[in-house]
Amino acid sequence: MTRDRELWFIVPDGLDDPERVTGGNVYDRHVRDGLQNAGWNLRVCAASDPATTEAALAAIPPGSIALVDGLVAGWAPAAAVRAAQRLPVVIIAHMPVDDRALGAAAHVIATSEWTANGVRGQGRVRSALVTVAVPGAEPGATPSGDPDYRHLLCVGVVSAHKGQDILLRALDLLSDDDWSCTLAGSRTTDPDFAAEISAAASHFDGRVRMPGVLDRPELAAAYASAGLLVAPSRTESYGMAIIEARQWAIPVIASDTGGIPEAVAGGGALLVKSDDPHALSQALERWMSEPALRDTLRAETTRDRSLVPTWADTIALIDAALESV
Repeated sequence: MTRDRELWFIVPDGLDDPERVTGGNVYDRHVRDGLQNAGWNLRVCAASDPATTEAALAAIPPGSIALVDGLVAGWAPAAAVRAAQRLPVVIIAHMPVDDRALGAAAHVIATSEWTANGVRGQGRVRSALVTVAVPGAEPGATPSGDPDYRHLLCVGVVSAHKGQDILLRALDLLSDDDWSCTLAGSRTTDPDFAAEISAAASHFDGRVRMPGVLDRPELAAAYASAGLLVAPSRTESYGMAIIEARQWAIPVIASDTGGIPEAVAGGGALLVKSDDPHALSQALERWMSEPALRDTLRAETTRDRSLVPTWADTIALIDAALESV
């Protein structure tokens, strides 16, 4: 059986670093743990640059399967091509990947239909060799029932592509200051941008908190107290925080970009033009001032909660894709 073969998972260095929490790292950790629990003979190897990527791929013995994070494959696409000449290479595409690596892949795991369409559009991978396995949500979320609608939550690494600057500019345009906002996420990925956001947040007289990375209990508490999740991303392959908010039955205001429309397809969300503080501010103004809108979005999120994918669903799709190679 395929499962009896060694499965080598090549991931970016720092996968378990608590200060380097990214959506890709969280996804990869769930994949690692889920495949181990599913009985795969899993070896995990970290890479940090083209040289370590090439060394990791070259060290995989024949007869194994290589599962490679797309970021890593992009560092050394030629090495991925060489590895594919002697063993199956499966790539996890969080975002579009170098088409040379894609062309050599035995299978591609895309983390959204938007990403999958990008992979297929490059013309190097047949549709039959692409599996869409969107991020899941942690089970066990218990909506608190009636959180304060004025408390806003934004979860994600503090980096330009996540658009925290857009959110702060939008908040500054609101007609009143009867709100609070938590910006949760790592500040180590883009420290210069994070410093700018921290300085800008300090001008809101304590209404904007930046607690950094939250562990699972802290993050659960943040979701339990949030009235609204705001995802102002400039680019986003799917939106892991959006899925978690849906599990908590929390409405969402988000940018209409990338895979976000997929993540909110069940309802309970307002989408706005990306990279547009005025559009985001107008949506937030509506949320603050229209009780009927809040009731509608809450009802949609509550109704949709049972449809939220779990990590078990994600792992089952990846498991089947690996068996197919």
